[in-house]
Amino acid sequence: MEKIYIPRERMDILKKDRNARKLISRICHCDIEIDTEGCVSVIGTPYSEFIAKAVIYAFGRGFDINVARLLVDEGYYFSSIDLKQELGSEKRVKRIKARIIGAGGKTKKYIEGVSSAKISVYGDTVSFIGSDDEINEAETAVNTLITGGTHKVAYLRMEAAHRKNKEKYHSAKF
Repeated sequence: MEKIYIPRERMDILKKDRNARKLISRICHCDIEIDTEGCVSVIGTPYSEFIAKAVIYAFGRGFDINVARLLVDEGYYFSSIDLKQELGSEKRVKRIKARIIGAGGKTKKYIEGVSSAKISVYGDTVSFIGSDDEINEAETAVNTLITGGTHKVAYLRMEAAHRKNKEKYHSAKF
């Protein structure tokens, strides 16, 4: 049995959304239980528990359950950057989160559009779901913003990583 702790407000959503719990149980082939202390327990085979834990953890990091469920498929991965650990102060974390999201969500949408990775900015973290290359491209842009680079530089670096990945894929194909 695996136990997973996620933020209280995400736990409350999971408690209320019976369909989300049923979906996780069905696609991961396991049972999901939520105890009174707010801990999610997963009961199944070691592999099903591993997959369910990843899906629930991604949900806890702010992803919609339909995005988090992508982790069931081979080739999709989860990655997260702890901004508090990287930056230290709450003020810097808040400023960087705003830069990653952008006005009206424009920056986040652009990074997701170019890289094809899904991004969640929640709490003090920025999390990613996608293929290894997709996550690498998105993290390139986000890390540029974290280290003080401009949006233009972040986009250029991400686009260069994207082109490199496309070339790698096409050269391996032929």
